[in-house]
Amino acid sequence: MSHVGARYAATGGSLETRLVRATVEPVIEHIEAFAKSLTGVSPATASVYARDLNAFGEWATEAGVSSITAIDRRVVRRYLAYLDQKQYARRTIARKMSAIRRFFRWARIDGLVDDDPTIGLSTPSARAHLPDILTDRQLGELLGDDPSARAEADDESPRRKRDDAVLELLYGSGLRVSEVCDLNSDSVDPQAGTVRVWGKGEKERIVPLSAPAIEAIAAHVEEQKGLDVEAGTGADEVTPLFVNQRGNRLGPRDVRRILDRRSPTPTHPHALRHTFATHLLDGGADLRTVQELLGHSDLSTTQIYTHVSKERLQRVHRSSHPRA
Repeated sequence: MSHVGARYAATGGSLETRLVRATVEPVIEHIEAFAKSLTGVSPATASVYARDLNAFGEWATEAGVSSITAIDRRVVRRYLAYLDQKQYARRTIARKMSAIRRFFRWARIDGLVDDDPTIGLSTPSARAHLPDILTDRQLGELLGDDPSARAEADDESPRRKRDDAVLELLYGSGLRVSEVCDLNSDSVDPQAGTVRVWGKGEKERIVPLSAPAIEAIAAHVEEQKGLDVEAGTGADEVTPLFVNQRGNRLGPRDVRRILDRRSPTPTHPHALRHTFATHLLDGGADLRTVQELLGHSDLSTTQIYTHVSKERLQRVHRSSHPRA
């Protein structure tokens, strides 16, 4: 009996009826179940997978491929050719193919298909995208260290103190935007100089705080006392460390607005995390330590920063050495 037959026989009912159902259900009928199986990725990543698979499922249906079991290597190759014809970037095609690979790996394990049509298929390799790194002047303007930003730095408003703390965490501790937004009042241990962070895949890590971050957070917490903020109820009651002007937990869009207000040139919150990692490597930190601080599960994800550091060194050499 095939994997598909065994799966449906185990669930009871008419085997013949269930096999017929298995051969007529398109990809899109299984995406919700697949998304629920993605327990080790962030909600944002799961959403991207689902979106890419919906696009593939819609294309397959329009191409006359009506069932998941009818998708073979030839069909997947046709889809890759279609994406290339539509002039999608190589990086985007590689991402879409990654979603399809993961889906069919899950489908085979779950007994929906006998064979994985993506095994052995090559995809166009995405060009390595070096992350944006902020200059010392950009950092100074954002964090209020640059003389040109001194008038803004003299602002003692509650919003200013909150923004200072958020930016110090993004750069000084290299946190993701979502991690900063998810911090609660008990996440910070000022005595130990650390912050407890829940990263991707619900993995907890303890990250050191810089002296400016500790100072900025203390000023913000003092200002926040007495304000009405959202909280849970009962055993799950928590108090967000950062809230917006409506008293709700700070969100990624709120953080983006902070940078829009503070940065004289367009940038994004993740650039502060990139800069944190690059400055650590420039200062002599080893790659494993940086991996642990960033919360990367795979060292290869962290290795891109070594390329950035080499580029920085080469640029400094070319601009500073008389014989470069």
